[in-house]
Amino acid sequence: MPKKVPEQIIRLGIVISIIFGSVALTLYLLPPALKDKPFHRRSTILAETAKPIQFAGSNACADCHDDKYQQKKTGYHRNLSCETCHGPAAEHAADPITIKPFVARERRGCPTCHEYDPSRPTGFPQINPTIHNPLQPCVTCHNPHDPVPPRTPEECAACHAGIVRTKAISSHALVACTTCHTVPEKHKITPRIIRPTKPETRDFCGKCHAKGAPVVDAPKIDLSTHWEKYVCWQCHYPHLPAERL
Repeated sequence: MPKKVPEQIIRLGIVISIIFGSVALTLYLLPPALKDKPFHRRSTILAETAKPIQFAGSNACADCHDDKYQQKKTGYHRNLSCETCHGPAAEHAADPITIKPFVARERRGCPTCHEYDPSRPTGFPQINPTIHNPLQPCVTCHNPHDPVPPRTPEECAACHAGIVRTKAISSHALVACTTCHTVPEKHKITPRIIRPTKPETRDFCGKCHAKGAPVVDAPKIDLSTHWEKYVCWQCHYPHLPAERL
């Protein structure tokens, strides 16, 4: 006797048949014009080209503002379009005397990119708008076409606020960043190009944590037997060393 097909298989087959049948019927009933891909391509191009042009493009800005363009071209905002801050400028490019572009003079514009957000890359300039020169427009201190800081940041927290907050509640709270990192002066200006050093050997951490090390209060281990194949920060997060990675 042939085995009876399970009821759930029959139900699944019915559902699939209904779905495929519905799709086939829909395609059959659609007017030919709605299934004509070249027609849709042409109509889409016509619809898009009929829209009013709003953006002029950075090259158009350079025609009249070459000094600003050249300054921005080599500055920190070199990858930022002029119209990102000044708004759509096609009408200004067509009639520069009568129609003026938006000029950001208020404080609220720059924090769109530079307000502290932990999801942003480490080293990206970030500030807390509440305490960073409160109520002052950003252009008071920074030239927007090349926003070099008026003075070089001295504290690591200027860029590494998240790490500093973590270290502040760890057993390394009183250890200065420069104890473990050699920080070239140029790192403070171009942090993504010039990098600080980090410990590369077990002996570095052993200065405080090896048996017989002179730092009295630091936890001690036997470097010869304690996970001898690994550098310490491969298991311990140095800014919160009590946590194991």
